[in-house]
Amino acid sequence: MESRYNKNVGSRYGSPRTPREEKIEMIFGSRPILEAMLAGKTLEKIFLQRGSRNSTTDEITDLAKKFDVPVASVPVEKLNNLTRKNHQGAVAFLSTISYAPLAEIVTSLFEQGKSPLLLILDRITDVRNFGSIARNAECMGVDAIVIPSRGGAQINADAIKTSAGALHLVPVCREPNLKDTLDYLKDYGVQIVACTEKTEQSLTDNEVDMTGPTAIIMGSEEDGISPEYLKRADARLRIPLMGQIGSLNVSVATGIILYQAMSQRLHDSSNSGQPR
Repeated sequence: MESRYNKNVGSRYGSPRTPREEKIEMIFGSRPILEAMLAGKTLEKIFLQRGSRNSTTDEITDLAKKFDVPVASVPVEKLNNLTRKNHQGAVAFLSTISYAPLAEIVTSLFEQGKSPLLLILDRITDVRNFGSIARNAECMGVDAIVIPSRGGAQINADAIKTSAGALHLVPVCREPNLKDTLDYLKDYGVQIVACTEKTEQSLTDNEVDMTGPTAIIMGSEEDGISPEYLKRADARLRIPLMGQIGSLNVSVATGIILYQAMSQRLHDSSNSGQPR
């Protein structure tokens, strides 16, 4: 089964690397943060002290919007909790990974005659769940993980460790608006499959073909997939449960539906004699 994006995005397609402890670097002060952004550094998140607006913080905010970096306006107590150093009202975290451009990945896969398998995460905020999901995705042949630029888990040391290094292997795409992303993928011929309890269609019925270009969307454990995203789904699938507990951990549910997609693709590949 060959479906891997083959550009220089992390080490997704190189030899596996031994997971290592990651330490997220923190930047203090508005000027160093601005210089880091101008130098092309990838930032995970920026915290600016509430009420401390000036020309430098305005420039930081403008660049953050351009590069889809989340910016939070917080009280000084929050910054003091982040660090004891002289932060001067601004703290940022460098990203532990380099985010990949979704459009380039999808275009490249189609140009290679391959069928994309994408995973879209709607408000998965627990870093360990996120890391576990990334590990599932790498093992099941997902070509890219798509996350929102706001409202998702921070990709920190815990996420990297829980992923067993998968976050250095699977491209991660950070999108400013998942609604627009879903519309873009649908226009490109990618089927959107929602894993949700709000449907009668069971995953075990095996009636949804995921051998073609497919993006599977998973929602938060609190309230599932956002309604505006759910209505854009081409298919909705639920995982049948036989126990008394009414739901699965989102990382477990993700592994189950990704296994179904992989199983279909392996079967299709063996029958056709062609890589997907």
